[in-house]
Amino acid sequence: MIRKKFRIQNETGLHLRPAARLSTEAMKYQCSIWIRNGEIERNGKSLMSILGVGARYQDEIEVICDGSDEEKAMENVGRLIEEGLGEE
Repeated sequence: MIRKKFRIQNETGLHLRPAARLSTEAMKYQCSIWIRNGEIERNGKSLMSILGVGARYQDEIEVICDGSDEEKAMENVGRLIEEGLGEE
């Protein structure tokens, strides 16, 4: 299991469009992926679960990957978050 913290870069936070990009990327991997914001931890492969995290601009979230391809998943999911999840 690996964990890493990321800061939400897009000013509108983790709303529908960036959450969809995040869940779509997460579904590419066999490992479990969890998104944590404070005390709230949700399935990173579920769009509705990601929205339930309630992450806003500059919130620090933690990504947790556990499984056979966890390193590749963390690398690519992390890059997507760091690049603003496709938002300007």
